[in-house]
Amino acid sequence: MRAWSLLLACTIVASPAMAQLVEVPEESTTEVGTEKAREYFKERKRESSAVASPSAGAAPRFLALHLGSYFSDQGYKWGKGNQEDIGRLNAGVTYRMGEWVNSADWSLRIDFTSFELDDGLARKLSFGAILSFPDANSRFPLYFGGGLGMGFFIKQLEDESPITLDYALFGGARFFDVIDAVGFMVEAGLKNHLHLLSDGQFNGVYFNVGTVFAF
Repeated sequence: MRAWSLLLACTIVASPAMAQLVEVPEESTTEVGTEKAREYFKERKRESSAVASPSAGAAPRFLALHLGSYFSDQGYKWGKGNQEDIGRLNAGVTYRMGEWVNSADWSLRIDFTSFELDDGLARKLSFGAILSFPDANSRFPLYFGGGLGMGFFIKQLEDESPITLDYALFGGARFFDVIDAVGFMVEAGLKNHLHLLSDGQFNGVYFNVGTVFAF
């Protein structure tokens, strides 16, 4: 009788603890874990796309056409010694070749420049790489930059170098989509060159106006 009483007491004590046990099917646990993993990777993919994508309204190509002249310039040891106000027409095209998203652009710039010296005319074609910031896709109106390249004279004075090292610093303003996809720009800065195969150099302060296209 005492043994049955002890067994009954143990059963009563153990019953609440056993009632709290809930059996979780193994299949249900697996499904919950898989679904959580899917949601996690979907969220990571959305975050990566947001970081890699350019800003709204971004255009894959940028082109600028510009035309202007020099309002202060000097030539040193070019032709008959040192001369001033020899820079004339300056025209060119700039095309973006690459972009650091939300940072800067690097572009190819091709320039044509004419000079009028005491002993004749000179004409030069320049090819250079320029770095400008902020990037054009930011649509911020002001920009700044610099560039380095080579110049090749189509027409040069006798006994003067036909090749130059060109370098520039500039700043400007550009306004996109003024008339449909056509915008407007103004730019000013320094355009200098060094003669590589003879003495001589040119230092000029220029001013250009032109159009910009983002497409």
